[in-house]
Amino acid sequence: MASVAQTIGRIGMSPVIAGIVGVVVLAAILEVAVIVGLVPQIVVARPSDAIAAILPLQHDMDLVGNFLITFGMTFAAIALAILVGVPLGYLLYRYEVLGVAYEGWLAAAFAAPIVLLYPLFLVIIGRSHLTLVAMAFIPGVIPIIIQTRQGLLSTPRTLVNVGRSFNVSERVMFWQIMLPAAVPNIFTGMRIGVMYALVTVVAIEYLIDFGGLGRIVSEMYFRFNVPGTYASILFVVLVSILFYASLGRIERWLRPV
Repeated sequence: MASVAQTIGRIGMSPVIAGIVGVVVLAAILEVAVIVGLVPQIVVARPSDAIAAILPLQHDMDLVGNFLITFGMTFAAIALAILVGVPLGYLLYRYEVLGVAYEGWLAAAFAAPIVLLYPLFLVIIGRSHLTLVAMAFIPGVIPIIIQTRQGLLSTPRTLVNVGRSFNVSERVMFWQIMLPAAVPNIFTGMRIGVMYALVTVVAIEYLIDFGGLGRIVSEMYFRFNVPGTYASILFVVLVSILFYASLGRIERWLRPV
């Protein structure tokens, strides 16, 4: 790995370009593997066929519109998860008894297959976008709560002692010392939350045929349209990339030097 990094540095290739080159190489390998029959074409579409299926899919299924639906539902769920998760994480940090009591329960709930409860949510909330947001909120908020607490607990004591030596208030201590120090942990929780929220949104869209990219994946799958299936999956990956890139930029802006 070190030699690869050194090679990239010597040729002046940025990490983004290196990543794109890696994806292109893997796609080329897969293309050849499907063509020569190492991978059955009925199971995996050639990357070129998946890309070629994007325009017909846009014409027939409004791919971009459904992409925006999935992106919007995931964004709403993760935004709500951040608004709720960070304060709850602070609460569990502030009151140690609550943190010790509930962190294990939160971890257990995070490991549970929440998506299987979709019939219950459909009965309680109804067949609406609110159901998707509510179900995606649960796996999205738990890692944010846990990571916020862990980030505050792992604040270097040196920083805290320096703040106390200047007699800063508890509010200043939190906003200017502890919270900035916990930013990496909090954003780790956000990334995990985005991943699970997106998976939940797409899974529910797939199961209940309620718009979004999950519905297109389901439709293409049951039509045995392999290129269309993989084209829609590419757009699911694009949603994930957009969230990760956005979180990375925000973290670099907030993270202390």
